[in-house]
Amino acid sequence: MTADSVAAVAPAAATPAIDIRAVRRIFRVRDAGRVWDADRAVVAVDDVSLTVPAGGVLGVVGESGCGKSTLARMILGLLAPTAGEIRVAGRHLATLDRRARAALIQPVFQDPYASLNPRRRVGDIVALPLVAHGQITRRDIAARVAEMLTRVGLAPELARRLPGELSGGQRQRVAIARALVLKPSIVVCDEPTSALDVSVQAQILNLLAELRRELNLTYLFISHNLAVVEHVASEVAVMYLGRIVERADTETLFRAPRHPYTKALLASVLTPEPGLGVPDVGLGDTLPDPTAIPAGCRFHPRCPVALEKCRSIAPPVVDGVECHLA
Repeated sequence: MTADSVAAVAPAAATPAIDIRAVRRIFRVRDAGRVWDADRAVVAVDDVSLTVPAGGVLGVVGESGCGKSTLARMILGLLAPTAGEIRVAGRHLATLDRRARAALIQPVFQDPYASLNPRRRVGDIVALPLVAHGQITRRDIAARVAEMLTRVGLAPELARRLPGELSGGQRQRVAIARALVLKPSIVVCDEPTSALDVSVQAQILNLLAELRRELNLTYLFISHNLAVVEHVASEVAVMYLGRIVERADTETLFRAPRHPYTKALLASVLTPEPGLGVPDVGLGDTLPDPTAIPAGCRFHPRCPVALEKCRSIAPPVVDGVECHLA
């Protein structure tokens, strides 16, 4: 066999399920009562690049307002990026219509009490994506809905119920069934367990893990709960003021965090030991302001180990860590 023939039959590099390149999202806001002032720019996501391999689980963590939900909405096509490009399953997101996007990628939102229409029956809620796509008979829709309810651990008879007749865990299972009924390859989970009791959280996380293995799904998992991310993610990206400041495989990041912000996040986790109280991670009481991003390293005003150059020089990214001390 010649070298040319070997090259012809060699497998191509696997296409990432999610491929984000230099994505930015800027919002324009105006203070109430100051009509004549110019709009202020809020940089929610700033020059973010990352890939998620097919079948992987990327956890995205950070404080409220760091940009992780905005990033998720752009990946879902609900927001257009101000700059940069997003590809899902090798296809440019901006070139896909709503039906094509929905067939590739689906969301599971935070609050099952708010994400389900209280006036629609469970069967109609799960069937809605199928009906919107059309070209499927009522009999096939009913069969697909029953199959998906069973797969997420619900009895098909619940299709006749209203969401208000279900528990919180059952509602989230309905939301998961609705997300998977079109058989997408990518699921964006935006705080999918934060509105649930702790015991129910474990059930939903185990269900998501089981579905990923069975259906070969790719997850982008957004959460502020580090224990949840450690349980489900294969890789973790830490966001601060719109930037990815550290990314590593889950075991490495939790065992040996390198960025001062990541260390502070891990140190902030409450422990069940009595008498320890609330941990002091040294970040102060002031939250970052996305309308006034500081020069240099944007974390330096809260960083306990900041150097003088951190105040004026943006840090390089070294081995997945954006820090002068890396």
